[in-house]
Amino acid sequence: MNFIEGTRVVAEGELQSHSITRHHVTKFYREQITNSGFYDQLKYVVEPSIKEFESPGTMDTSGEHDNTVVPGLQHKYAQTGLLLVTDRCVSYCRFCFRKRFVGQDSDEIALDFAQIAQYIGGHPEMTNVLLSGGDPFVLSTAKLDKILDHLLPIPHLDSIRFGTKAVAYEPRRFLDPALSALFQRIHEACKTAVIVAHFDHIGEISVDAERALRSLRAQGVQLLNQSVLLANVNDDPETLAETFAKCHQIGLRPYYLFQARPVKGASHFQVSLRRGLEIAHGINQRLSGIQKTFKYIMSHRTGKIEILDLGADGRLYMRYHQSKTTEKIGKIFSRPYREGACWLDDLLEG
Repeated sequence: MNFIEGTRVVAEGELQSHSITRHHVTKFYREQITNSGFYDQLKYVVEPSIKEFESPGTMDTSGEHDNTVVPGLQHKYAQTGLLLVTDRCVSYCRFCFRKRFVGQDSDEIALDFAQIAQYIGGHPEMTNVLLSGGDPFVLSTAKLDKILDHLLPIPHLDSIRFGTKAVAYEPRRFLDPALSALFQRIHEACKTAVIVAHFDHIGEISVDAERALRSLRAQGVQLLNQSVLLANVNDDPETLAETFAKCHQIGLRPYYLFQARPVKGASHFQVSLRRGLEIAHGINQRLSGIQKTFKYIMSHRTGKIEILDLGADGRLYMRYHQSKTTEKIGKIFSRPYREGACWLDDLLEG
């Protein structure tokens, strides 16, 4: 198998035991990163590394199993339903936090959408659903339409979100004329269509991606971007400030900058929380007021935790942006900082 560091002979069982995701990348993305001038950084997004064999962690860092209420449907936060509609992606990110099933035949994927709709219908507090996976745009537009058949009649849903990195990996997918009709269906049902794109680096934002996003925006689709803070890829404030400024320019609102998760086979992408804060502050120092729309977030099993600052008292200050426990939302808390800590569980309470 070809790794960034060189060729290595590995048994299939060795790959499985170390949770090594198979290597697959679109021709489009390979050419984009090769010609971007940032290949030395962006190769780590999709090309396997020997570091994956020595990268410790767990396979479910956010407690997804614990919050699955119907096969394929998670209900962790009151207002949001998370639908896993496929176990495939256009290309496979080496830092994927769902590598436990992505690229495999999984039983975690939604199959019975009537049962899912019944659950959502019985929970009026749920105002939006996020179609994720895998990448929902691996599915045909006809398949997505069939999923919407079950979701659009639910009166208390006011938005349908699609989480995708296909805008970076294969932006021409979004030029499918049938997609316009799909988004129009959502609008006619008096709901908002939202695409949460995933650009980690300005070198991923191709001319084709920009064209696709401008077309989606013209169709009334709301556009958000999430990024992951990745060692050796984008772990400097200048790169991410340029990325977020470009997103803002093309109408793609920077939404979350995620702390990389301690996933087995992918935790080598983590940077320390101290360094992450230095980067987040450095980004904001380089952006105008209207461009500062992202939150630096740790998606922990207890909730989405905004990482605020490291105080002069040596404590790391955080706030629950979302939580399964409603009373925690908005609450600021702190823990003594330990050098090298990359995740909440690396910090002792006290």
